[in-house]
Amino acid sequence: MTASTPPRTGFDPVFPLLSAFLVLAWSTGFLGIRGLSGTTPVLTILFWRSLVSGLVLLPFAFAIGPRLDLRAVAEQGLFGTLGMFLYLGGFSLAIGQGVPTGLVALVTDMLPLGVALLAGPILGQRLTTRQWLGTGIAVAGVLLVSGEGLRFGTAPPWALVLAVAGTMSFALSAVLQRRLRPASVAVHQSLCLQCLTAAALFALTSLPFGGVTPPLDGSFAFGIGWLVLFATFGGYGTYYLCLRRYPAARVTAVLYLSPPVTILAAHLAFGEPLSSLMLAGTGVTLAGVALAARA
Repeated sequence: MTASTPPRTGFDPVFPLLSAFLVLAWSTGFLGIRGLSGTTPVLTILFWRSLVSGLVLLPFAFAIGPRLDLRAVAEQGLFGTLGMFLYLGGFSLAIGQGVPTGLVALVTDMLPLGVALLAGPILGQRLTTRQWLGTGIAVAGVLLVSGEGLRFGTAPPWALVLAVAGTMSFALSAVLQRRLRPASVAVHQSLCLQCLTAAALFALTSLPFGGVTPPLDGSFAFGIGWLVLFATFGGYGTYYLCLRRYPAARVTAVLYLSPPVTILAAHLAFGEPLSSLMLAGTGVTLAGVALAARA
């Protein structure tokens, strides 16, 4: 965002369309992993998603934007390790273990709380009373949804920790980017380097489990294409576009619609558990996150 393009604060008829696409694209990241995980190891899915995304962006990363030096590559490699490898790996492995997809989306939507908690020790920013209250409300809502979702499902309780750890890793990446003040790179350059870093790490971690050889069928290729096009480019691309056009608080509020959409879609597509108590807990969580994130 630049000084010549301030965020739009009034009504914009394009905003509802961008918001709807952003929510749908963001939700496909969870649903795509859920759909492919029944026939393909999760690490294999993540490797090909990251690799294809990075390779598509690679020529643009060299041709458009600031010149990439060793410092920029190293910094983006660190952020790719935290914000893609550990984040995507955490929530995807949780889905692979049977944690309801909507519950995983709800946990990852608590990212603003993770940023607020880590900003204290790393950036010296203390939580306000309102932030502590919002955090408590959000955690209570997650516990409500977790108990109900795990009771209906077959996932071991420890699997939910993977999603929590992945979300905190993403939060750490966000806080470190403010602490370290990294070299300036364009959005597509950052995404390219982070995707390729994650692909290399997913390849290494998948070696003990048979490597990354993909299934030779069209459904896998379609699923990876779907994840690359909609979850990576559509989700991240629309997110950054919205941040350039509208206030950050408004864009964040839109993303809070992703968990209920994911819960409903996973119920319809995969028969995952859905109850009134889970929906109520989702509402409580999002209210708590919104309260804490306002600061």
